[in-house]
Amino acid sequence: MEWAKHYTADRRPTESEIAEFIGNPLWEEMHTFLHGGYGAAPTYSYSGCSAQPGWNVKYQKAGRSLCTLYPMPGFFIALVVIGAKEMHEAELLMPLCSADTQELFAHTPFSAGGKWLMLQVTSPEIFEDVKRLVQVRRKIK
Repeated sequence: MEWAKHYTADRRPTESEIAEFIGNPLWEEMHTFLHGGYGAAPTYSYSGCSAQPGWNVKYQKAGRSLCTLYPMPGFFIALVVIGAKEMHEAELLMPLCSADTQELFAHTPFSAGGKWLMLQVTSPEIFEDVKRLVQVRRKIK
């Protein structure tokens, strides 16, 4: 099933439909991390952007974006934007991250105020990388 064609702008998927489409337990773990650690509730947004069309799930805390999640069959993409103020901390974090995340970070240009990292959460290692990067954006209390 193609995500954007099945769930059009006028048909928002439910949380259970998103989880079923992704079919990966890391999806629920990500929600638990963001809700439990930050008290952040998901907001759903439809994007017509040709790069990643369809419904996505955004998490914010105190008006600041933590990440945006894009459902994919079997995994999800986490967009984490590392701004100029966070760049040094993110660079120090990179040796602790997976080789895939390090490569993505090295090859993502700084533009529009930051590095827009689109991490494909396909493994527990990349899931941990996303958690670390979100914590660079905002610390857990």
